[in-house]
Amino acid sequence: MAGSKNLLFVEDDRPISEMYARLLERAGYHVDFAYDGNEGLLKAKKQHYDLILLDIMMPERTGIEVLHELRGEDGQGHPDTKIVLLTNLAQDKTSQEALKNQADGYIIKADIVPSQLVEIVQKLV
Repeated sequence: MAGSKNLLFVEDDRPISEMYARLLERAGYHVDFAYDGNEGLLKAKKQHYDLILLDIMMPERTGIEVLHELRGEDGQGHPDTKIVLLTNLAQDKTSQEALKNQADGYIIKADIVPSQLVEIVQKLV
């Protein structure tokens, strides 16, 4: 059971984020939302989250920019927070490896069903 784990879901597509959030909340997680990169970055800096689900393509600031800002130049920022990138973009192997240096996971949304996201989250936190 998730207990009191806090998640931040940063996704500009509200129906998608709400669908995933309902499943995550049923699994026992507390889920906060942000609908653009700037809002996500502000929330992530203001409060501790056990996991941040971060869409790559968003208005204001991309998920990759948010990831780099949170992790910092040395890649060590927010060490107690797992950050998983979500996207529908196909990335080549080199890009995926580069992102993994600062991200704790990388999920192509089209490749999973919502229940699989819950399973992934349970393994990470």
